[in-house]
Amino acid sequence: MTDRVRALIARLLPAPRLRAGATGGPRRPVKRIIVFGRHPNPTADYYFAARLAAPGMPEHRFIDIRDGDPAGIDADGTFVILCRYASAAALRWIEREERQLAGVGLFLDDDIPAVVTGRDADIGYRLFLVFRALLPLRRLNRHLDIVWASTPRLAQRLGAANARVLPPAPPEALWNIPHVAGNRDTGTVMIAYHATAVHVEEHAFLQPVIRDVLAARPDALFEVFAGGKAAGRWKGMERVTVRRPVSWAAYLAEASTRQIDIMLVPLTPSPVNDCRSPTKRIDVARAGAAGIFSVSPAYGEAGADGEILLRYDPDAWRAALLELIDDADKRAAAASATRERVAAMTRSAERGLDLSPPPFP
Repeated sequence: MTDRVRALIARLLPAPRLRAGATGGPRRPVKRIIVFGRHPNPTADYYFAARLAAPGMPEHRFIDIRDGDPAGIDADGTFVILCRYASAAALRWIEREERQLAGVGLFLDDDIPAVVTGRDADIGYRLFLVFRALLPLRRLNRHLDIVWASTPRLAQRLGAANARVLPPAPPEALWNIPHVAGNRDTGTVMIAYHATAVHVEEHAFLQPVIRDVLAARPDALFEVFAGGKAAGRWKGMERVTVRRPVSWAAYLAEASTRQIDIMLVPLTPSPVNDCRSPTKRIDVARAGAAGIFSVSPAYGEAGADGEILLRYDPDAWRAALLELIDDADKRAAAASATRERVAAMTRSAERGLDLSPPPFP
């Protein structure tokens, strides 16, 4: 299937749009905010946890859509946010309580039609997205007052939804984690690539780079999260640990006990990756690692603060990795630069979640 055909099919899939008469804000005063999603998950933590905890915000709750019928929730004055996904039970509750609700919003941090029609996602994940993120829009669009998108590029893709841009703003406790000094082995350098199942192309890009780097630096180790066909690329390589993806709760729980010196964030140029936001900076900061990021819409261009951003070229990544392995001071400078950028994200949450209607053109 060609890229042009994929793009055409993506445009034919259901897309979010505001209900008739929506103003882009609540319908009535907000007494409380409910966030429906598959909790716990990084999307809710990175975009809503700190904002909803800011001074002056209404009370809030995070409710797992897998817990069944939310019939016990007081709908009067409740503003509902659906975080990526909707369940049949949540949709029925919204439809039943329509007159009582203060409003309904949807947050998206991926171009989901592009993921569904792209090359990397396995069939199970594609079907999950169709049934939990796309098909529910046919009912949900009759109730939507606000759509948020994680990046300007994604907001542009959403078109008729008039999406408002909501960048990541994580709680400080989610990334500013003290690491146990005894976990650091000064005789080795641990490189890591922690990716989801939709980054098959990035595994293909990195594998020969890591092969060469490990051959040149016997003190380097590599850890990668990979499943399915991506895991096969790393099979049989010495000093490479292949891990199956773990739950979000487990990933956070092990953060303070792991040694990661360098964390890699490659992004293959693609319609999906062009819409991604810089949330991997948060993971790099949590690890206390030096990050290497792709020059991209998500991470921008290289600046003067010491953070490392590279064009998507294997020679550039190979050279940067060798330099970082050899230079602990440069690793520290890069880690510090990323942590400062993430701290700025966290500070932006102090304003809370803005529900006021924007001026429509």
